[in-house]
Amino acid sequence: MTQVIVGDNEHIESALRRFKREVSKAGIFPDMRKHRHFETPLEKHKRKEVARHRQRKRSFRP
Repeated sequence: MTQVIVGDNEHIESALRRFKREVSKAGIFPDMRKHRHFETPLEKHKRKEVARHRQRKRSFRP
């Protein structure tokens, strides 16, 4: 769980900026997007197949 403690003389903008940085370092947003909707096993298989295809295509460059 990402947590930011706001100091006595700290502005909310700087605390929010620190919180956003911590969340991005922890990798919470991609995980949140992945779990936003239920994914059927067929959709999961297709998504992984497309990712494998992209990876092979990217690494094939002559």
